[in-house]
Amino acid sequence: MSTVEGEDALLLAVASAPKDRRRRLRSILLALMAQYTIVTMIVGLSVAGILRYAVTPQIVAKFEAIEAALKRLPSP
Repeated sequence: MSTVEGEDALLLAVASAPKDRRRRLRSILLALMAQYTIVTMIVGLSVAGILRYAVTPQIVAKFEAIEAALKRLPSP
Protein backbone atom coordinates (compact mmCIF):
# COMPACT_ATOMS: atom_id res chain seq x y z
CA MET A 1 0.00 0.00 0.00
CA SER A 2 2.81 2.42 0.71
CA THR A 3 4.15 2.14 -2.85
CA VAL A 4 0.72 2.96 -4.24
CA GLU A 5 0.42 5.97 -1.96
CA GLY A 6 3.93 7.05 -2.94
CA GLU A 7 3.04 6.78 -6.64
CA ASP A 8 -0.14 8.79 -6.07
CA ALA A 9 1.86 11.51 -4.37
CA LEU A 10 4.29 11.61 -7.30
CA LEU A 11 1.42 11.81 -9.79
CA LEU A 12 -0.19 14.64 -7.85
CA ALA A 13 3.11 16.49 -7.66
CA VAL A 14 3.63 16.14 -11.42
CA ALA A 15 0.01 17.05 -12.19
CA SER A 16 0.16 20.28 -10.17
CA ALA A 17 3.30 21.58 -11.90
CA PRO A 18 1.59 22.89 -15.10
CA LYS A 19 -0.86 24.96 -13.04
CA ASP A 20 2.02 26.69 -11.27
CA ARG A 21 3.73 27.28 -14.59
CA ARG A 22 0.54 28.71 -16.09
CA ARG A 23 0.05 31.00 -13.10
CA ARG A 24 3.61 32.24 -13.31
CA LEU A 25 3.32 32.76 -17.07
CA ARG A 26 0.02 34.58 -16.61
CA SER A 27 1.52 36.87 -13.96
CA ILE A 28 4.53 37.61 -16.19
CA LEU A 29 2.26 38.43 -19.14
CA LEU A 30 0.09 40.62 -16.93
CA ALA A 31 3.15 42.53 -15.71
CA LEU A 32 4.39 43.01 -19.28
CA MET A 33 0.98 44.27 -20.42
CA ALA A 34 0.84 46.68 -17.49
CA GLN A 35 4.28 48.05 -18.36
CA TYR A 36 3.29 48.31 -22.03
CA THR A 37 0.13 50.19 -21.07
CA ILE A 38 2.01 52.62 -18.83
CA VAL A 39 4.68 53.32 -21.46
CA THR A 40 2.02 53.76 -24.15
CA MET A 41 0.12 56.25 -22.00
CA ILE A 42 3.28 58.25 -21.25
CA VAL A 43 4.27 58.37 -24.93
CA GLY A 44 0.72 59.28 -25.96
CA LEU A 45 0.50 62.10 -23.44
CA SER A 46 3.91 63.39 -24.50
CA VAL A 47 2.90 63.45 -28.16
CA ALA A 48 -0.39 65.14 -27.29
CA GLY A 49 1.42 67.78 -25.25
CA ILE A 50 3.90 68.47 -28.03
CA LEU A 51 1.10 68.78 -30.57
CA ARG A 52 -0.93 71.03 -28.31
CA TYR A 53 1.77 73.47 -27.27
CA ALA A 54 4.28 73.40 -30.13
CA VAL A 55 2.63 72.40 -33.39
CA THR A 56 -0.93 73.72 -33.06
CA PRO A 57 0.04 77.39 -32.55
CA GLN A 58 2.20 77.25 -35.68
CA ILE A 59 -0.64 75.78 -37.74
CA VAL A 60 -3.11 78.33 -36.40
CA ALA A 61 -0.67 81.16 -37.20
CA LYS A 62 -0.30 79.90 -40.78
CA PHE A 63 -4.07 79.77 -41.28
CA GLU A 64 -4.44 83.26 -39.82
CA ALA A 65 -1.76 84.55 -42.19
CA ILE A 66 -3.54 82.94 -45.14
CA GLU A 67 -6.84 84.43 -43.99
CA ALA A 68 -5.29 87.91 -43.68
CA ALA A 69 -3.72 87.60 -47.15
CA LEU A 70 -7.04 86.52 -48.67
CA LYS A 71 -8.80 89.47 -47.09
CA ARG A 72 -6.29 91.85 -48.72
CA LEU A 73 -6.98 90.50 -52.19
CA PRO A 74 -9.39 92.57 -54.26
CA SER A 75 -12.86 91.10 -54.63
CA PRO A 76 -13.78 89.97 -58.17
